[in-house]
Amino acid sequence: MTDDERRWVRKAAIAGGVGTLIEYYEFSVYGFLAIIIAPLFFPNADPVVGLLSALAVFGVGYVVRPLGGLFFGYIGDRYGRKASLILTLVLMGFGSAAMGFLPTYEQIGALAAALLLVIRLLQGFSAGGELGGAATLISEAAPEREKAKYGAFAPMGGNGGFALAAAVVGILLVTTNDAQMQSWGWRIPFLMAVPLTLFCLWVRSRAAETHDPVQHERRARFPIAAVVVNEPLVLLKATGIAIATQGTGYIGLSYLSIHLINQSGYEKGHVYWVAMIVIAISAALMPFGGLLADRFGAGRVMASSFAGYLIVAYPAMMAMDHGLLIAGLAYLAIVINTVGAQVGAYTLLPQLFAKQNRYTGVATAINLGTIIGGGTAPYMRLADRTVRKCPRASILRHHCRRNRTRVTRRPVQAAQHAVRPMINGNDSLERTSKCSAPVQTS
Repeated sequence: MTDDERRWVRKAAIAGGVGTLIEYYEFSVYGFLAIIIAPLFFPNADPVVGLLSALAVFGVGYVVRPLGGLFFGYIGDRYGRKASLILTLVLMGFGSAAMGFLPTYEQIGALAAALLLVIRLLQGFSAGGELGGAATLISEAAPEREKAKYGAFAPMGGNGGFALAAAVVGILLVTTNDAQMQSWGWRIPFLMAVPLTLFCLWVRSRAAETHDPVQHERRARFPIAAVVVNEPLVLLKATGIAIATQGTGYIGLSYLSIHLINQSGYEKGHVYWVAMIVIAISAALMPFGGLLADRFGAGRVMASSFAGYLIVAYPAMMAMDHGLLIAGLAYLAIVINTVGAQVGAYTLLPQLFAKQNRYTGVATAINLGTIIGGGTAPYMRLADRTVRKCPRASILRHHCRRNRTRVTRRPVQAAQHAVRPMINGNDSLERTSKCSAPVQTS
């Protein structure tokens, strides 16, 4: 490979990785701020229901991802990868800016929740075309023997975006009080995405195009139809890989921080710093995972990582209640297993599909996997713990009526106060109840 060719490959890898970083920073900020946003947009609901509603809106953003994947895949396969990837950034940046200026329930009533939903749909739609496109662009630019080395830039950018979001939210929690955070502080991470998006657009515009549709005489009019008809087993295989990758990844990226706050009772600021450090470490290890995948095979490294995740996850979760340091190490033990899984998956997926429909095939598989394995993970885990720990609906309703918190005064503390006893179980209800009569649990 000549020096010019290597520079061309590096530009493609950096454009894919940096763009994915910004996309997933913008998309994940909402997840980290869910516990603060919930009472601002759902103040009349019980605090538990409010948080679940905010997380449901988070999940709705994933539902439209396949539509985004089809739309941007169509553009990427018929008109070039670069144009599609630039458009995903523009839409995501617009959505983040709109989120930063969004009025709350106190200002415009129920319309605030409706607008919140629309913005999340827009962000989910644009994110649906990002990761699949970035993986495709990098894979097509990289030489055969270094596809995992450069392919690692896509998951490195994604994890880096989550880490950056956690760092920004953590700094805000340290430098602002509750009143400032619920008044204007929560808007800052969304508004920061605007200059970051502009920078990313500049980087991505300098990357070379890797796909010239004119060269493919049998260009499909509808790429998704061509994938379903000509490569159904490939699509099924790719979707299975994506389900496993996204399911394991999003538990670590989205759910565990909520678990440490609500289930284990750690301070939000401390948890966000732990999440930032752990996820940043996993992002930094992606190139190392790429080297291993090029050396031993992407499939073998991916399978080994899934096996390690299955072995480590349960005991690590059990250890998280024994101090923040141990919780952080357990968090790292879970997340580090996703390095090989993500590098292996995003190296293999683009190679499974024919080039003329590759963007659509990869994006569709990743988005289906994200919905099934990733997007619902935080919501379902939290809902499961709430119901399982407090199985009698009458007890839950009784506690909510007797201990309804005035969320309009201090939303941040109210959400923590109300959610933690609900998730911790009936014993916690008895300890924290302010009712004059004890709650009967049997």
